[in-house]
Amino acid sequence: MKKGSDLLVAALENEGVDRIFGVPGEENLDVLESLRTSQIELILTRHEQAAGFMAATHGRLTGRPGVCISTLGPGALNFSTAAAYAHLGAMPMIMITGQKPILTAKQARFQIVDVIGSTRPLTKMTRQIVSPHSIPTVVRDAFRVAAEERPGPVHLELPEDVAAEQIPLVSLIPVHPLERPIAHPNAIDRAAQMILAAKRPLIMIGAAGNRPRLVGSLSDFVRRMRIPFFNTQMGKGAVDGGSNLYVGTAALSERDYVHDAIEISDLIIAIGHDTVEKPPFLMRDEGGPKVIHIGFTSATVEQVFHPDAEVVGDIGATVTALVDRLDGKLSPDTSIIALRPTILASINDRSQEDRFPITPQRIVHDIRTVMPEGGIVCLDNGIYKIWFARNYRTHHANTLLLDNALATMGAGLPSAIMASLLYPERRVMAVCGDGGFMMNSQELETAVRLRLNLVVMILNDSAYGMIRWKQAVDGFPDFGLTFGNPDFVRYAESYGASGSRVGAAEELVPTLEEAFKGGGVHLVDVPIDYSENARVLVEELRRHFAAKESQCGEPMLPILQVSGEAPCRRSCPGRFRLVGRGFMNWLQPKHQGNVGKWRPVCPLPRCTSSGTANRQFSNRILSSAFW
Repeated sequence: MKKGSDLLVAALENEGVDRIFGVPGEENLDVLESLRTSQIELILTRHEQAAGFMAATHGRLTGRPGVCISTLGPGALNFSTAAAYAHLGAMPMIMITGQKPILTAKQARFQIVDVIGSTRPLTKMTRQIVSPHSIPTVVRDAFRVAAEERPGPVHLELPEDVAAEQIPLVSLIPVHPLERPIAHPNAIDRAAQMILAAKRPLIMIGAAGNRPRLVGSLSDFVRRMRIPFFNTQMGKGAVDGGSNLYVGTAALSERDYVHDAIEISDLIIAIGHDTVEKPPFLMRDEGGPKVIHIGFTSATVEQVFHPDAEVVGDIGATVTALVDRLDGKLSPDTSIIALRPTILASINDRSQEDRFPITPQRIVHDIRTVMPEGGIVCLDNGIYKIWFARNYRTHHANTLLLDNALATMGAGLPSAIMASLLYPERRVMAVCGDGGFMMNSQELETAVRLRLNLVVMILNDSAYGMIRWKQAVDGFPDFGLTFGNPDFVRYAESYGASGSRVGAAEELVPTLEEAFKGGGVHLVDVPIDYSENARVLVEELRRHFAAKESQCGEPMLPILQVSGEAPCRRSCPGRFRLVGRGFMNWLQPKHQGNVGKWRPVCPLPRCTSSGTANRQFSNRILSSAFW
């Protein structure tokens, strides 16, 4: 005879599970006892949310679902953010939660909430296990659903009496290989013809292209096609960023240097683009490049992404079939690759400035200096994510873990703990803002208890820096976004970790090297100067965009005066179109009903005729690229 909890643990072992993360409760005690006598390691965390982030990151890095466990009610609900993180980020994960007995109700409604109902919109599947006899089939199905494309979280609820019930041994369900469908030959032929007809094709690699199993086929595709490529934030690392065909990362949605290449292309081959990411470019109804979507699943049609052709099926097989059809037949125009030196030089400008507090560019540069090619940097969320996406060159898949889907704070440290557990031989660093770090800082104790080698960098500005900057850019008073911090060095030491504080730019690299060589968990407190946000991401890009616009045809004609600015339109036909909803042609609303945030949009920035633009810009207008 076996208990239901024994069957559950045996089914998990059958799936290859070697770790479970979580905070068990009273309703999990049978499962806890079954785990004690199993080969599965229980990683006790200090908060369920962190356990969920760790399990999701396991799925992201390995392709196999990570597993986390919690009690009912408040513990289960603490999984909500992690479930959304995995759901939007396409990370396979299994969440197991306890529940009161379903055959008796001796505690009435105490702690009971509808966890099945609350997780339904956040998961691919959610089920309550109502009989121990069904455990093997339910677990097998859960792992299959979580891992198949598009991957994501699955929730299983195990009531206390089901876990404790004794039953005769039930056979486990064998794990079978997960085969992925192959794209139809007609779709591949159609895409091949579009690529052959293009003069300036450009490859874009998105989140779904950044799977460890795809690195070889995608790298071979880029190399043999000889087509320049860029990536989305979550596509970084899928192809070596050191390749001479790499032209940058789309950290913003428009008007960054990489968009110079996008704007002159006539075809974008979007590999694995998932529209949960902030748009890497804004697709136009007419006048822009055509787009081919290559993905495991069909494209999600959006206002800013509506491809002209789709090739749906296994991405690795699709790009291999395409390159076999086209190898040696392409002679792409060199105009895109000619932009590469300027794009890369522009984003790396001032990356070695020695002023203090340290600039974001210098921080990215120095971290790249101390991290080997296979080292893993795990970001929390803040304005620094844009700087890492733009400036940090990756050479291997999943060596810069950032979240451009849910974009939640608090995931940086838990994801780094998971990476360090999986790859103890590699250098692993968590980079967190002071706000995001404090949301799960208690997991320092978890890292220390696990004897991990892990460096945690805190970017210290005593504020929710990204929102504070946006507040200033949008012209609001500085209010409600600053706070006090603990002494981070002493805070780390109180958990048994080591701590250092950087006092000058030239101290950063030596401090990080010493932290890695010293081993253990080491926190590094780094004051950061975010004034570069306005100088580079607003003023510099504004000048760059204005300079490009000054090459476009006839003068712009002002049509509306807004807050002292002069949004304009060209007199040449077709230059502007109405985007979104609004009461006036030629203008795009940033927020419906807020006249001060309307701005003009030109869909044809490739116009090469002479002329002078008289459009005036403001920080408010330029900031639209970030939302």
